[in-house]
Amino acid sequence: MTASNIPIVFLHGWAQSQQVWYQQRALFPDALFLNLPGHGGAADAPLDTWVDTIAAQLPEHPCLLVGWSLGGMLAMQIATAFPERIAALALISTTPRFKASHEWPHGSSDELFEGFRQALSSGSPKALNRFFALMLHGDAITRSDYNTIAKAAVNRKHRVSQSGLELGLALLEQLDLRSTATEITQPTLLMHGDSDAVIPVQAAHWLAKQCASQQQFFHNCGHAPFLTQATAFNQTLHTWWQQQ
Repeated sequence: MTASNIPIVFLHGWAQSQQVWYQQRALFPDALFLNLPGHGGAADAPLDTWVDTIAAQLPEHPCLLVGWSLGGMLAMQIATAFPERIAALALISTTPRFKASHEWPHGSSDELFEGFRQALSSGSPKALNRFFALMLHGDAITRSDYNTIAKAAVNRKHRVSQSGLELGLALLEQLDLRSTATEITQPTLLMHGDSDAVIPVQAAHWLAKQCASQQQFFHNCGHAPFLTQATAFNQTLHTWWQQQ
């Protein structure tokens, strides 16, 4: 496989780190894998500077920005705030609004969000481990495969800072990008597991109607297809990247 001329940048989700992309590194050896503020050893940053902090780390030339979950929501913001920096978007398990409401049924339930909040307030690594398990809920994988993925994907050397967790959760609670989704003009690839227990797949269907996009849905797959269906995910992303 040959490489595209467009730089590619990966942006992870809440409470994780760039280490989650361990199965993508071989296929995208020149990619840039960023950490969110307070995640993976990155410095903390005020909430209202997260978008600018990430944008400042992007390559000089317009890139393909791959965002997962909260990283996808931030990627949407960057694409509209700095359109000249983004050549294309790939949004994985992404929603314009994280929390469900009466007028937005395609988000996470209050019960699930409160579980995140309790995990944060407890300060227990076990609580974050339960969140990791939830991300893979709905995947047709064995216990052995789960243990292998968890061991490789979780950054145990650099735990997420308390500020990173709190501010990331605040973003998940506050962000509502529905009104600006139509402002995304870049080619967009939407990827979502059809059994996602964190963000319902209907969120991807909604996004598909708002912006020019190609969609790829993974069967019997949860919130992190790049972890549990890495071969299919990598092939889809690499092929689409080549076409840009």
